[in-house]
Amino acid sequence: MATFYNKATLSYNNTSTDSNTVTGELLEVISATKSTLNEDYKPGDDVTYLISLNNTGTADITGITVTDNLGAYTLGALNLTPLDYTAGSLRYYQNGVLQAAPAVTAGPPLTISGVTVPAGGNALLVYQATVNRFAPLGDEAEITNTATLTGPALANPITVTQTVGNNTAVDLTISKSVCPATVTANEPITYTFVIQNYGNTATTADDAVVVTDTFTPILKNLTVTLNGATLTATTDYTYNATTGQFASVAGRITVPAATYTQNAATGEWTVTPGTAVLKITGTV
Repeated sequence: MATFYNKATLSYNNTSTDSNTVTGELLEVISATKSTLNEDYKPGDDVTYLISLNNTGTADITGITVTDNLGAYTLGALNLTPLDYTAGSLRYYQNGVLQAAPAVTAGPPLTISGVTVPAGGNALLVYQATVNRFAPLGDEAEITNTATLTGPALANPITVTQTVGNNTAVDLTISKSVCPATVTANEPITYTFVIQNYGNTATTADDAVVVTDTFTPILKNLTVTLNGATLTATTDYTYNATTGQFASVAGRITVPAATYTQNAATGEWTVTPGTAVLKITGTV
């Protein structure tokens, strides 16, 4: 809603006088909101945004341009953008009916041009952006994304924002290697399991992390270590020497949180995962 002011001037006999000032309000018929389908983000995620526009007027509102800053922020003298528009992802609806997509410039900033909101109706823009290497990571990290609507029928720009926080959950991967790759009977062989946590929360016993494997050929005379410390059968793991089935006791393996660093010169974030190493040695 915009307020306007106006007064008149009366001139006569080489003199003039002003009228009183009148005040009025120009009501906007367009309103907008922005939301996301994602509760949080992590590197490489696609974040889905929705911009809803409503028109309470009796005429179509045409020529609207939406400019999305894709979460832009500054770091010293650097201007960083943590999101990349996903090409071809835009969907444009009028009153729930899919329309041909308007013109899109990926940016940054992302620009969507030629949006129409029908009289007494609504328009919906749905699009995705990929979390890139400039996205803030770690505790309390977030991306605040701002879109601005402009157009000849809008008295003032309309701004909508949406904030998404960094995923704080445990995020584990596991890899396995064997040494030596070639072995003969009654010789020792070692399987190494590297468990990495890319999340910013360390695992605890409550996360019940378990590593299971069935060794073929079956191993004998097992020695098991976790991060170099020897584990004890039954207390820390179980092993069936008849079937070759191994399982760590739930919660015995814990993995520290990842650490995150931002390069002050480039603005890029680096993830160093927390790591736990499980080694199982036996003879075949």
